[in-house]
Amino acid sequence: MGRGTLRIYLGAAPGVGKTFAALGEAHRRAARGTDVVVGLVETHGRDGTGRQLEGLEVLPRAEVTHRGVTLSEFDVDAALLRAPELLVLDELAHTNAPGSRNRYRWQDVEELVAAGISVLSTINVQHLASLTDVVAQITGVTQGETVPDEVVRRADQVELVDMSPEALRRRLAHGNVYPAERVDAAMGNWFRVGNLTALRELALLWLADRVDEGLRRYRAEHDIDHVWETRERVVVALTGGPEGETLVRRAARVARRGGDGVLLAVHVLRSDGLTGASPPRCAPSGRWSSPSAAATTRSSGTTCPRRCWSSPAASTPPSSCWVRPGGPAGRGRSAAGSAAR
Repeated sequence: MGRGTLRIYLGAAPGVGKTFAALGEAHRRAARGTDVVVGLVETHGRDGTGRQLEGLEVLPRAEVTHRGVTLSEFDVDAALLRAPELLVLDELAHTNAPGSRNRYRWQDVEELVAAGISVLSTINVQHLASLTDVVAQITGVTQGETVPDEVVRRADQVELVDMSPEALRRRLAHGNVYPAERVDAAMGNWFRVGNLTALRELALLWLADRVDEGLRRYRAEHDIDHVWETRERVVVALTGGPEGETLVRRAARVARRGGDGVLLAVHVLRSDGLTGASPPRCAPSGRWSSPSAAATTRSSGTTCPRRCWSSPAASTPPSSCWVRPGGPAGRGRSAAGSAAR
């Protein structure tokens, strides 16, 4: 028997609809004749999620006793014995009770997939191990349960379940996420607009990097060696002031995302012949971290399409390199304003 597949629903926060989406896919697959079983789903008292379980076979939970307390857990042995084609197993980051077959649920999932069972699971971005420090800075809460990033990256599919912060807060206020007695505390803490916006950005950026990995792998497998314009060029407008290096470094980080970004630094020379900023003042010092760094000075009338700085570590100022307004540099994305954010 071959390996099963793993599909993960990634969200920025609780309540965006990950479990609902996974159960919706389970219903669609069951309608097409797939043998579908629900291994474990946490409804958290949400009526809509509970109704999604109707019509699906649900495995009984295993009971694990630890220090005199009986806990219910996913029964991986029963799932392996039942051997469905597709199994829904919620909350990938869950830590199993002591005495369970595996310590972590993601290990249960890996065992199921190795046994030929396909799995639908869910995770929030704050449970990705590489982001725990960032999430703690944003929310003030350190996550106790995490999943190694490579486990999620190895998944056959990762689907983002997205919702705007305002829409999620409305769901929360309507009682669709937590019970009424928990809503006020949640709105004032984890579910603040700033927190949700930052967590949403983290989820989008993490998934964008994974998509870029998949695209590079596809190009390598199909021997595609020419560049696909899937990334914007980033353009920094330099005045010659002391803020130039800060702007270029910020823009270099933007260009670096995905590995194929192009950075152009532009300085506008005065057209009246008077001396402006000297070239050395426009040449940021230090090493650049952009994968493809280039800098150009610009004025009207004469063009020079060549790159003045072509090395990520370059620190040599441009010499008599001009591009016409609307030329190569003009097709990029201006970072002069956004870089200072």
